[in-house]
Amino acid sequence: MNPLGPEQKQLLFDYCLGLTTKKETARAEALVFSHKQATQIQMKLRTALAPLESVEVEPCPDALAERTIERLCELADSSHHRLEQLLAAEETRKSTVKIGFWRNIGEMAAVAAAIILIAGVLLPSLGMTRQRYWLKRCQSQQASIFDGMNRYISEHDGALPTVPAKAGGPWWNIGCPDNESCSSARPLWLLVRLGYVKHSDFVCPGGSQGRALKFDISEVQKYNDFPGRKYVLYSPRIHCPKSQKNCMTAGQPLMADRSPIFEDLPSDLSREIKLRLDEKLLTVNSRNHAGRGQNIVFGDGHVKFVKIRVLGPEQDDIFTLRMMSTGFEIKGCERPDCDTDFFFAP
Repeated sequence: MNPLGPEQKQLLFDYCLGLTTKKETARAEALVFSHKQATQIQMKLRTALAPLESVEVEPCPDALAERTIERLCELADSSHHRLEQLLAAEETRKSTVKIGFWRNIGEMAAVAAAIILIAGVLLPSLGMTRQRYWLKRCQSQQASIFDGMNRYISEHDGALPTVPAKAGGPWWNIGCPDNESCSSARPLWLLVRLGYVKHSDFVCPGGSQGRALKFDISEVQKYNDFPGRKYVLYSPRIHCPKSQKNCMTAGQPLMADRSPIFEDLPSDLSREIKLRLDEKLLTVNSRNHAGRGQNIVFGDGHVKFVKIRVLGPEQDDIFTLRMMSTGFEIKGCERPDCDTDFFFAP
């Protein structure tokens, strides 16, 4: 009987750690059944890993997780340029390191045990830790968007970025090629075109349905809007068309994580939407942060994470107009009739 090759040993190692797919598991089990050396390797690994079954997993304290996330955010902000330098240096290296991975099966089993022990302690809190990190990064991006908007306002006589729009026209057609504004996102894209904000800042890191644009910055001028909804995961505030205000007001919200009401709009922008509200759509939070809440940037520049959709003493729902209730059919052209009826869409 021929000795096992490196790939077969790696398969057994992954199988004992529970890292194999359904197809790989079947291969590993067949190998153990038919090959004596495979049976011996499996027994050694099982013996080395057996004590881990008695390890009691304890969750990471919330305070420690919060401090860790804050530190990670600080490191991410300060070390990005250094990381690029290190990656560039690594690409120029030509040396190759070869390791006799299966030189000692006992050693590798011990290493595997240590890895699983560490993972067993950390994994229960990794999901929440990752979400908190994304939340902090999202807040940082929204703050950057506010800074860019503030610079635009200071250079344009105090006016918010605006794009001419047809009265009563739609605001949900993000990516529409028409020159006339068809989406509420075009004023935000104006900030990108003029260099006030990076286009990547509009993709919430917690939104799995989003994707950052991948093109040279010179191509930005070819577009008059975000090319599609997946490139902007924030919902801007739609202002009252009768309002005389065209500036930021401290304490009032300007932008939030994407509205949960408009997640499933038609891809055909020539169609009309007829979205009927139900109890779920009137209560659910943004999907950007797994439904736990949404970040909101306010007119004084601060960003706040809220676990409910209502703001202020009037308990105004930021994702609907006051006239909207269960059974209301949204057509994609509704607008508030006063400055205190906040509406973030799409």
